[in-house]
Amino acid sequence: MILKFKNVKIEQKCDLNNNNRLKYLVEKITKNIFMLSALLGVACLFLIIGFVFYMGLKPFILEGYSFTEFIFGSKWIPSAEKFGILPMIVASLYGTLGALFIGVPIGILTAVYIAELAPKKVSRIVSSAVELLAGIPSVLYGIFGIVVIVPAIQNTFNIPKGQTLLAVIIVLSIMVLPTIVSVSETAIKSVPKEYKEGSLALGASQIETIFKVILPASKSGILSAVVLGLGRALGETMAIILIAGNLAILPSSVLDSVRPLTTNIALEMGYAYGVHQEMLFATGVVLFVFILILNLILNKISNKMVR
Repeated sequence: MILKFKNVKIEQKCDLNNNNRLKYLVEKITKNIFMLSALLGVACLFLIIGFVFYMGLKPFILEGYSFTEFIFGSKWIPSAEKFGILPMIVASLYGTLGALFIGVPIGILTAVYIAELAPKKVSRIVSSAVELLAGIPSVLYGIFGIVVIVPAIQNTFNIPKGQTLLAVIIVLSIMVLPTIVSVSETAIKSVPKEYKEGSLALGASQIETIFKVILPASKSGILSAVVLGLGRALGETMAIILIAGNLAILPSSVLDSVRPLTTNIALEMGYAYGVHQEMLFATGVVLFVFILILNLILNKISNKMVR
């Protein structure tokens, strides 16, 4: 009997050891799969960046083109080998900043209404509408712009062509709203209830509490929303092609036709070759650096505010 009991104990220990080994093996394999997935994402990023930078810097390093003339030149005529993207940089800047100027206040106020002021039923309806707005393909925004906004601008200002910088700003401000609203709403809802209760207990009104306590406490998340909206506005292409007018000229007013950086790449990459194609890649490099610098600036501002 004692021998049998000992044998059973030994078998149980062996089973436990085997189970532990199996669990350890499964965990190790799972960790390796996660690590490979992370490395794959990073590798894809570096491959894309490396390829774009190689193709974009090639004409300046190997073929002797002037980078200064490329950045500050005002004429884009590929047939005459004139590659100046200053009008496109200015158009991208004006369009993005104009969209944020309109979209950020509306987006933040909408997020405040959803998170703090609206009844639950209304809040659900508005949130669903914002989520639906985020799911609309960008080309449909462009179609809406060319059918509704462009004619409205043309008739209002009595100009021959409604495809203008103003149309770009209006459409982009609508397109950045879902990102700004959803991220800002999450940031506002993450503020501890004690902050709100303490403010109300001290005699502050609900609106005072929102603007003096809740919004300052959630400013880091709201700035993240602005950064994401900035990326959406700068990187938008399809909708802008339909409503910008696509003229590579320096805009002197919001009623001029423009050609942003992304639009320039999308319009000409299909048939470009040789130096022309390389200059389009260089435009992509400028766009990438442009977005990177703006994101770094906004992140530094965000970190200072948090401190």
